[in-house]
Amino acid sequence: MGNLGWMVAAAVAAVVASWAFDAVVKLVWRPRAITRRLRAQGVGGPGYRFFSGNLGEIKRLRGEGAGVVLDVSSHDFVPIVQPHFRKWIPLYGKTFMYWFGARPTICLADVSMVRQVLSDRTGMYPKNVSNPYFARLLGKGLVLTDGNEWKRHRKVVHPAFNMDKLKMMTVTMSDCAQSMISEWESELGTKSDIVEIELSRRFEELTADVISHTAFGSSYKEGKQVFLAQRELQFLAFSTFLSIQIPGSNYLPTKKNLKTWSVDKKVRSMLTDIIKSRLNNKDVAGYGNDLLGLMLEACAPKHGESQPQLSMDEIIAECKTFFFAGHDTTSHLLTWTMFLLSTHPE
Repeated sequence: MGNLGWMVAAAVAAVVASWAFDAVVKLVWRPRAITRRLRAQGVGGPGYRFFSGNLGEIKRLRGEGAGVVLDVSSHDFVPIVQPHFRKWIPLYGKTFMYWFGARPTICLADVSMVRQVLSDRTGMYPKNVSNPYFARLLGKGLVLTDGNEWKRHRKVVHPAFNMDKLKMMTVTMSDCAQSMISEWESELGTKSDIVEIELSRRFEELTADVISHTAFGSSYKEGKQVFLAQRELQFLAFSTFLSIQIPGSNYLPTKKNLKTWSVDKKVRSMLTDIIKSRLNNKDVAGYGNDLLGLMLEACAPKHGESQPQLSMDEIIAECKTFFFAGHDTTSHLLTWTMFLLSTHPE
């Protein structure tokens, strides 16, 4: 019995020693080695701080920038949203390295180098999303795949965004916009004085309506519920953006993790029901002319094949991409456009 106890203790000690050694390598030796090698190649950057990297300085600068109020004529929003880049680029040049925790990150502010990276086809610059919350938000779809997997996904998704097919959806987009304008006119009609309209929120609602209609068509109501749940998942993911992700922490039953799991399960369940309904009714009503229908049609097994081009999980991931990629970008663009028009009425 005594020998068994010693053996267990030795095994535990070996595991703990292994973990400690691994932590020292990842948190101390590796950052120093990477810093030395890159500096030898002329790539500098802010110094690494144990465990947190440069996150402390980033948070401090963002906190200071949050109080900045831009002049109406100014478009210089970088000090508010990316103040650390505004500080570091003059100090370290257009190519430098900073630390997101113990993870090195290269910043490229040189347009020619950015173009080179984006046009690279050798696989030297793989997509890497180390934050598990963002991986859950987007799924393993076109945004996060590389190489042959990316080509396979693109082959299915691309036909849905064919220009001729997108033109068919302009009527739906116009109807959504007209409905919003009618609401504005109704508000103006009930008040004789000036009415203040929060354009940012209204455009978020408009974009949500457009995406839900164009992506899910006849399943619009269910699609809207998916959108709202996916939006909640997005807020949860962004709340962890400047947090250090300790390996395995996303599996712990914390309050945030439990909420994330619950919302993600809800999103997947609703999308699965919508997709299965389309597949079950394809012989009667077809796949549909919305984005989901076009994608399912392109995804259907080809002649002589028994399996679809994408699995259910992959189709769900592409549906998530519809929402994430199209919502904030479009609503912010519309808001910014209205701002510019209001400040330049001529």
